Amino acid sequence: MVARAAIAALFALSASATAQSTPDPKSGTAQRPTRNVVLVHGAFADGSGWRRVYDDLIARGYRVTIVQNPLTSLADDVAATRRALDRQDGPAVLVGHSWGGTVITEAGVHPKVSALVYVSALSPDAGQTTAQLYKGYTTPPEFVIDTHADGFGFIRAENFRAGFAADASPADAAFLRDSQVPINMAAFGTVLKHAAWRAKPSWAVIATHDRAFDPRMLHDMARRIGAKVTQVPASHAVFMTQPKVVADVIDDAARQVSAAST
Repeated sequence: MVARAAIAALFALSASATAQSTPDPKSGTAQRPTRNVVLVHGAFADGSGWRRVYDDLIARGYRVTIVQNPLTSLADDVAATRRALDRQDGPAVLVGHSWGGTVITEAGVHPKVSALVYVSALSPDAGQTTAQLYKGYTTPPEFVIDTHADGFGFIRAENFRAGFAADASPADAAFLRDSQVPINMAAFGTVLKHAAWRAKPSWAVIATHDRAFDPRMLHDMARRIGAKVTQVPASHAVFMTQPKVVADVIDDAARQVSAAST
């Protein structure tokens, strides 16, 4: 009777494993749902701004990794993102805010990336620079970058809240202003080698009160990459001020690519 019970238990475990992991007929390996999320911040910020999105996603059962971009060059930021992707234990949704969109466009060809989410983010094409995306558009006057003699740029302090975080509390906007990380402005002139959005499904969150970009630019970029668009009344700091909306879009992306893989 003990032997029969042990055999029955083994069959039950085998059936459970089969139900949770369906073999892929093409590769012979099991397809796994996307439960990993990698968050990539943009210029003039660091990873701490993702905290509320992180908390929301963790509560939903996701494993979340936050990249800390050095903002010294596109190559350095892509390398930091690839290191984070290498650590994932399965497929991941790769999310970028602002300049982080350029980073995920280049780094998103990584084999573990199953979907891309652009949060008020840039999305150049291969063979194009980020700076070229701005041609034909007018950046709102509230967003002013001061470039120092060493080539690194900061958002002008007196313009910071109006240009970056108009819907944030005064305290949050002040913290973002005083903790901003400068970017090497030469990075905007780097030609991309890859455009991950050409091969990976994409989603876009567009902040309708974003003063860092010409609104037409955000819509045109999302249209070009074929992204599923969610609009939300928010500033450029949408990743911090509208965390549930951003988390909902990431969750939708994860669910859709997981469903498509089964």
